Amino acid sequence: MAAPLAYALIATDLDGTLLRGDDTLSDRSRAALARVANAGARHLVVTGRPAPRVRPLLEDLGCTGLAVCGQGAQVYDAGAGRLLWSVTLDRELAETALGKIEAEVGEVYAAVDQDGVDGLTLIEPGYRMPHPTLPAVRVGRRDDLWGEPISKVLLRHPELSDDELAATARAVVGSLATVTMSGPGTVELQPCGVTKATGLALAADHLGLGPERALAFGDMPNDIPMFAWAARGVAMANAHAELKAVADEVTLSNEDDGIAVVLERLFP
Repeated sequence: MAAPLAYALIATDLDGTLLRGDDTLSDRSRAALARVANAGARHLVVTGRPAPRVRPLLEDLGCTGLAVCGQGAQVYDAGAGRLLWSVTLDRELAETALGKIEAEVGEVYAAVDQDGVDGLTLIEPGYRMPHPTLPAVRVGRRDDLWGEPISKVLLRHPELSDDELAATARAVVGSLATVTMSGPGTVELQPCGVTKATGLALAADHLGLGPERALAFGDMPNDIPMFAWAARGVAMANAHAELKAVADEVTLSNEDDGIAVVLERLFP
């Protein structure tokens, strides 16, 4: 009888973690994920990207299982092409939160991810996409952002650092929304209480799995709740200092196949 797997669930962030800077996945990382699948463990993508921006990657990976998208606001079934679960950010609360932030730091530039498997990313004048390869639709004014249900708001400030903007937003937003920082130029507002951990817990429960045999990989502060949920958290060498501080291990960078290095050791 084979010994039970040390980890039955592998949760990986995408940007700065599993993907290289050019949005590609190395052959070594593909082979490492194949080892995971062959051993009978499950791999879940857990990303801040909304489901429509994740679908092409999942298709490239041949993934027909679940993915946690939108910072935990969506659980997407790649095989069925539908959302198993989603929660939206109240648009009036989002506008109120933006007003509170701008009262403290001056004008910010905003974008939104619309809810649904075909939702668009809308950006107002002045907003620059942190990932230029991801599609977005520019609108004429901020009011145009609120026409359809949204899963989150993305913010940029012309002068403040991401850390400064996120800290101010957390201080003034309160229970209106959850504030996260998921990458360079990416401070976000999402539904209050929603994190990568809440989405991952829902997806894992659907698969009959729990945190006790879960291994998580990430690179930014938005991965902290996921690390707290999983039995073990591995930060990339390029990770934000806040995530490294709570990680159980630090591996090589995303450019140096840091995830593969760990998985090759655990799934020989």
